[in-house]
Amino acid sequence: MAGLAALLIISLAAIFADVIATETENHFDIVSLGLPPLAERLDPPDDWRPWAQRHLLGTDDIGRDVFSRIVRGSRISLRIGFSAVTISLIAGSILGLVAGYFRRWPDMVISRVLDVMLAFPGILLAMTVVASLGPGLNNAMIALGVAGIPFYGRVVRGTTLAARDLTYVRAARAVGMSDVRIMLRHILPNVVSPILIMATLGLGGAILASATLSFLGLGAESPAPEWGYELSKSRNLLREYWWIATFNGFAIATTVLSINLLGDGLREALDPQASSWSD
Repeated sequence: MAGLAALLIISLAAIFADVIATETENHFDIVSLGLPPLAERLDPPDDWRPWAQRHLLGTDDIGRDVFSRIVRGSRISLRIGFSAVTISLIAGSILGLVAGYFRRWPDMVISRVLDVMLAFPGILLAMTVVASLGPGLNNAMIALGVAGIPFYGRVVRGTTLAARDLTYVRAARAVGMSDVRIMLRHILPNVVSPILIMATLGLGGAILASATLSFLGLGAESPAPEWGYELSKSRNLLREYWWIATFNGFAIATTVLSINLLGDGLREALDPQASSWSD
């Protein structure tokens, strides 16, 4: 429940970012436009009363409001996460269904491809894809989606192998029902529960991975207010001007934690047997 509530708040902040943010994402403090020394451009969050504070969470190195950029950054991070998970889920489910249902040479070919992809760490595979496509938010979505395909493919394949020999599936095959209809009508419902849990937990991983790519310069680019990019930009200022990295890092941690808590709750609700084993 706590994870769902936190994720709901973050999602609402992303949806209504234009209303919640006190300034536009690239608005410069008029005092900082003359670009005085760095210490004068960075406004610390020294007054926590919203009605008395011009910049609730301070400003960055060129006078932009940190709170506004974090709120707008939630929209980018959630969009990347949901898009990457959607790509992984759809492609992985199709490959897993085909491999598990038809077996023989389709299973052999698809399984070998998935094994090769699983041989690489997910973030390294995503970095390889981004390096070939070029940096950018859209390419980061594609890269993270491709990196997640083998995980969904393996889970769906295993579930399909177990379901294809059930009595009602054999009966449907005996009466002449088409393979596509059998997979969609009789096997896919058995797959929904595990991949829904996996997709929820994978969303947090995708958001964290997207922040990692942006931190390494392979994801979001200036002036996008993406959390990982903000961390990368502020790492040299961390010792004296702590608030930029701290609040962006807190946003990443809170979002990923809330999604993981929601995923654990879904697992307990949809798969009681697995949760009893974990207890």
